[in-house]
Amino acid sequence: MLQLPFSKKSHALLGLDISSTSVKLLELSRQGDRYRVESYGVEPLPQNAVVEKNITDIEGVGEAIGRLIARVKPHARGAGVAVAGSAVITKIIEMDANLTDDERESQIRIEADQYIPYPLDEVSIDFEVIEPVANNPERVNVLLAASRTENVELRVDALGIGGLVAKVVDVEAYAMERAFGLLADSLSCGPDATVAIIDVGATMTTLNVVNDRKIIYTREQLFGGKQLTEEIQRRYGLSFEEAGLAKKQGGLPDDYESEVLRPFIEAVVQQVTRSLQFFFSSSQYNDVDHIVLAGGTASIEGISNLIQDKLGTPVAVANPFMNMSLSPRVNAAAISNDAPSLMIACGLAMRSFD
Repeated sequence: MLQLPFSKKSHALLGLDISSTSVKLLELSRQGDRYRVESYGVEPLPQNAVVEKNITDIEGVGEAIGRLIARVKPHARGAGVAVAGSAVITKIIEMDANLTDDERESQIRIEADQYIPYPLDEVSIDFEVIEPVANNPERVNVLLAASRTENVELRVDALGIGGLVAKVVDVEAYAMERAFGLLADSLSCGPDATVAIIDVGATMTTLNVVNDRKIIYTREQLFGGKQLTEEIQRRYGLSFEEAGLAKKQGGLPDDYESEVLRPFIEAVVQQVTRSLQFFFSSSQYNDVDHIVLAGGTASIEGISNLIQDKLGTPVAVANPFMNMSLSPRVNAAAISNDAPSLMIACGLAMRSFD
């Protein structure tokens, strides 16, 4: 089973983001153009159950999903999950415009070894016709996406253990692009600008650059909020769990801000600068109009202002829920705090309305 970014409409999907330290669940409904959050929750994962976006403990992940479902009690049981961009190969290929989907799929499979460096029986493939070829209406551009079947099956199986059915397997970058659409109009630079979305997760920082609301560049690097948690743990003699809670809830000694938090924020600024330099050196761009900060680290108070001051580019903290209503069972303060880390879950949940 594979439905990479382009599967057809699925009703009432939960967005389920499996990150390196937690599972995040989001359920949306929609009336007219207005979304409503029906339910959401975050459940920590056992340590090292997911390493660099690869599931290494399928039982641990499945059981965490099961606990989350039991606690949140969402209405839906079908879910959308995502694989990391680094686990997906995408190519735009030209094909005849008059082929049926079945004929297109057969042709892609025959020619797949030109595009995909893995044996075909180890790969899950999906495709979507995007647009006619310029100056040749008889040909179309087709976006081909392929991922090793193992990446897909591990997620599908983990959901199964947790009591859910995987209806859609998407790509993280496309989920991020979809969620970005919810907040693009709120940025001062206008909707068709070039925006860097920097998602600082627990162990991985992902830069997605969006131009005219479409992702044009993605890069992942090993760096994340776990480094701050480990430094708190080391300096104040706490367990990893205690350090994580203290990071979120406060109550650390007076020297925390100057000795621990400030050096970490400076490291974040360095990573952001380095990521953008890679983008500038490999594209025709030499600037971005705006930065959107996502991921758990974005919730650290004052971090967006510091990045803005250092780089001289406007910075906003991601909140895909700014124009949504909340069901009575959703805690407004909690979802507001978690909002920057729920972008991918939100983009997946939006697949319900494709």
